[in-house]
Amino acid sequence: MSLIRVIIETPRNSPVKYTYDPASGGFILKKRLPAGMVFPFDFGFIPHSKGEDGDPLDALVISEFETFPGCRIDCRLIGVLQAEQTEARKTIRNDRYFFIPESSLLYQPVKKPGDLPAQLRKELLLFFVAYNKAEGKRFKPLKLLPAEKATVLLKKQL
Repeated sequence: MSLIRVIIETPRNSPVKYTYDPASGGFILKKRLPAGMVFPFDFGFIPHSKGEDGDPLDALVISEFETFPGCRIDCRLIGVLQAEQTEARKTIRNDRYFFIPESSLLYQPVKKPGDLPAQLRKELLLFFVAYNKAEGKRFKPLKLLPAEKATVLLKKQL
């Protein structure tokens, strides 16, 4: 798959969550994270896609830099964290696609999630679990798939 453009909603190290509002074409401050919690990397969405929750697919952009809400980044897909999210007794799939920006130097060698340090992979899973728990949701990681399998899943949702 060629490069995919990702739109950033919430930058790395942010203690607050922003969300894109298509009606206004701008970004809204959605909520603050619990004290001491920040986004580990830039977090956004894949335009023109749609997940089970009705929102565009979630994208985690792993790089050595942080950007800003609304930043558009051309990225390589390296994998997907398949996951289930439960809210108000309803369980849906709410996967997280992992990307590396084309402009990243530090993460250029990363081609699949397994190329990331094991501790970083563990912390990313824990972040998503804790983030959802703080919202009263249950987030259950299922599988971390490589780029080839992530590409097949993504194409079905574009």
